[in-house]
Amino acid sequence: MRVLLQRVSQASVTIGAAKKSQIGVGILLLIGISREDNDQDIDWLVRKLLSLRIFEDESGKINLSLLEIGGDVLVVSQFSLHARVKKGTRPSFERAASPEIAIPLYERFIATLEAGLDRPVRTGEFGAMMEVELTNDGPLTIWIDSKNRE
Repeated sequence: MRVLLQRVSQASVTIGAAKKSQIGVGILLLIGISREDNDQDIDWLVRKLLSLRIFEDESGKINLSLLEIGGDVLVVSQFSLHARVKKGTRPSFERAASPEIAIPLYERFIATLEAGLDRPVRTGEFGAMMEVELTNDGPLTIWIDSKNRE
């Protein structure tokens, strides 16, 4: 499971002409699910996301977690995070999970994140063409891969 985390002052998802979700201060998570992902990836990733100290404290030091600031979360599925560009000029998405595998994992990821936050998480729509708008705060962007836990 791969996540591109962006600390934001605001973010939203629009599908067609309708704004589906929006958040204020918090994190935007672009999530890519591979064929090999499972519940252990979800558990590890959610624990990491909830405890990362990526927000500034009163001294201006990056020292607070999402839980500590009460920040919002917007989750957007993005299979292209598993793109391979080794050969040619057309990305290969063979590592990305099929919808039959990915949708249940995506839904469990959101439910696990909501349980850890003890409140709802905003989302895009799995498989939809979406417009994502954000104001990256910092900018602070972090790549996290549950199969490469660096």
